[in-house]
Amino acid sequence: MDYISQREQIVLEYLDQNGISYQVYHHPEGKTIIEAKQWWRNDGSVHCKNIFLRNHKGDQHYLVCFDCEHDLDIHDLEQRLKAELIAHGENSPGKLSFASPERMERYLGLEPGSVSPFGLINDKQQHVILFLDENLQKASSLSFHPNDCRGTVVISKQMFEQYLSIKGNRYRYMSLYECR
Repeated sequence: MDYISQREQIVLEYLDQNGISYQVYHHPEGKTIIEAKQWWRNDGSVHCKNIFLRNHKGDQHYLVCFDCEHDLDIHDLEQRLKAELIAHGENSPGKLSFASPERMERYLGLEPGSVSPFGLINDKQQHVILFLDENLQKASSLSFHPNDCRGTVVISKQMFEQYLSIKGNRYRYMSLYECR
């Protein structure tokens, strides 16, 4: 399966142009974690789940990434993000909700089922704030869709952080859930 979509091509070219090492493999469509798990390789990476949220006014958007083996309570996440933003002198997001497919397309150039931090490539205004679960810092490598749910990019944590540094969107690691 060697089909590469235009969205994936943009990601791979961006990574290549910026000297960021990665591995990519293709598989049948996996728009949800449950669907995608059957196609993921046992490559030692932490497979990430990504959700795209908006604040109550709709004027700020947040991308949240965490280990796919965990679930998030949206109300708990809302409280954690509020506390984190206020602690850093930023405005409270108020009530959070999932961003619409139209907002996802506008800010990340993506459609539902293909959300990943690589969507930040399309965020030319660096509008979206990225929150990563602090437990991802312990991973040697991470995996995400390459903006297309028919592929997986495996990238070392070091190379991923280099990507984030080059891209320039605000991001931070924080506790997104209680480990059990």
